[in-house]
Amino acid sequence: MGSRLLPLALAAGALLADGVGLHRGASYLVLLAVVAAGAAAFVGVADVLEGKAAWTRGISASLALVLLLIGSAARAGAAAGAAVPHIALSAAVAAVLVYALPLVGWLFEPLAPRRREPQRVRAAAAPARRAKAA
Repeated sequence: MGSRLLPLALAAGALLADGVGLHRGASYLVLLAVVAAGAAAFVGVADVLEGKAAWTRGISASLALVLLLIGSAARAGAAAGAAVPHIALSAAVAAVLVYALPLVGWLFEPLAPRRREPQRVRAAAAPARRAKAA
């Protein structure tokens, strides 16, 4: 349940539903995205507390959860039949961007070359490895 793709898909679906004019459906999608974002944030923070190097995931999932909560609260406070508050749309767009942030970092991550032994050392160590294997 801690997948980051589910709240991203739900938030993007809410934006799409708002664009089409299905504001009530978008409101329900945002509520579902809040639940999924809460689970993703919980898993991200738990990974950080376990000592895994998941700081980006924990911080971005928590920030996206806060943004979705702000957007959901703004939608709930709007008058019936009124236009969607701008802050609700802005929060949903920002949440989608925050969820996509680690993907952008992954795409631009430089490739680290692997360190290899010099060829002379590998050739000298090969007979020793064969002797150990036998």
